[in-house]
Amino acid sequence: MRAFLRACLVAANLVLSTTILGTSVLIAALFRVRDRPGSPYDWAPRLWGKSHLWVAGTRIVEHGAEHKGGPSHIYVANHCANFDIFALASQLPWIKFVVKLELFRVPILGRAMLAAGMIPIERQNRKAAFESYALASRRIEAGASIAVYPEGTRGNAYPLRHFKKGPFVLAVQARAAIVPVVMHGVLEVQRKGEFRVHPGTIHMHYLPPIETAGLTYEDRDALARRTYDAMAECLRREYGVESPGYDET
Repeated sequence: MRAFLRACLVAANLVLSTTILGTSVLIAALFRVRDRPGSPYDWAPRLWGKSHLWVAGTRIVEHGAEHKGGPSHIYVANHCANFDIFALASQLPWIKFVVKLELFRVPILGRAMLAAGMIPIERQNRKAAFESYALASRRIEAGASIAVYPEGTRGNAYPLRHFKKGPFVLAVQARAAIVPVVMHGVLEVQRKGEFRVHPGTIHMHYLPPIETAGLTYEDRDALARRTYDAMAECLRREYGVESPGYDET
């Protein structure tokens, strides 16, 4: 019963925080507030994520936090549940998410995400997807960082799944370092398709940056493999989670 009530509170907070913070971002855009660190486009997503974690009774433990921040990065994270979105949003400075196109059709949320510089992606349309990554590259050139889930969709378990190549093409084109992020604990808070929410702890592991200077398009597979292997090793070492071998297809 407590888990059900907590889920109701999280759902109510989703509506309330999205409305209030989304409106703040839209007002900032209306008055042409520049997108930069400390602007509403920076702090609103962090506050949005933190509010969900607080209502859910979920705390974040960061490992390797010295690897986040600094120059523009591409944060490549595993994707198991909605709460890994809240976790990333709550902790990363001046971050732009690559988000599935359908969410941009949600009232207020969609317009606020566009105003905040989030990047819509239509993954089933290869040409449109690479256009989205070109937009992400421009965000990086402006100084922001990008968060992307190379698995594409949420999973039901912690072992890594197939990585799409788009994020690594983006990293090469933008000459931006990749910071692999491994999250563990989100499935204990809320699983895919489950309404109930349980209090818990989400561990976020920021792994050493993987530099892309000097790489070309032909290096995208090797870059994806290197990122996958680093994340898989972290899951194995810290939690005994075994991922399948890297899939090159």
